Amino acid sequence: MNITRNIEKSTCQLIILLSLNRRIPNGTYGGVRGARLRAPSTRLTWSHYLLLLSIRDYNEIIYYINLAKKNNLTQRQLQEKIKSKEYERLDDKTKQKLIENKNNEIKDFIKHPIIIKNTSNYDNISEKILESLILDIDIFLKELGEGFTYIEHQYKIKIGDNYNYIDLLLFNYIYNCFVVIELKTTELKKEHIGQTGVYMNYVDKNIKTINQNKTIGIIICKK
Repeated sequence: MNITRNIEKSTCQLIILLSLNRRIPNGTYGGVRGARLRAPSTRLTWSHYLLLLSIRDYNEIIYYINLAKKNNLTQRQLQEKIKSKEYERLDDKTKQKLIENKNNEIKDFIKHPIIIKNTSNYDNISEKILESLILDIDIFLKELGEGFTYIEHQYKIKIGDNYNYIDLLLFNYIYNCFVVIELKTTELKKEHIGQTGVYMNYVDKNIKTINQNKTIGIIICKK
């Protein structure tokens, strides 16, 4: 009975693989035109591959396959990634780096836009409400990408004679750096960039150690 089930599973995966390749007759990956998907990974189920049938971009398919394998995503988790259009929200330069297998920086995998669900159906979103939504921290960190860990919100710092508060201070253990996040409910303004830069410099001078990389900043705003 186990042998029969294994044969059925392999057959399903083969059918899905053939369907994917037929949908992408001129696929390109790694600079090779006419590329084809390799044999299905034993780490993914046929249900994972079934989710990919609606995707026509070969590079996008490879992205989700690698993402699912690397993070041991369940079928449902992969479905959520695809539904949120995670690949489409990556910068074009990041997509090209993935195709060419080039090294990536932490900023490459910050999605545009970042999706923050209004779970309480607020009509008007203030910065405090936005912060409360973000503090469903596990969901937010997964939305940001890999390696992000939470340190503190409203992180208190002293600049000159004044106290200031960083909306959210994170650390990324993959890229070994602090991450300053500022929340704005308006469109991006020059003063937002200046303020975030001041906070980044403070972290670099007063918190970062010599073995850590320079702090990066992320401004989450309306547009």
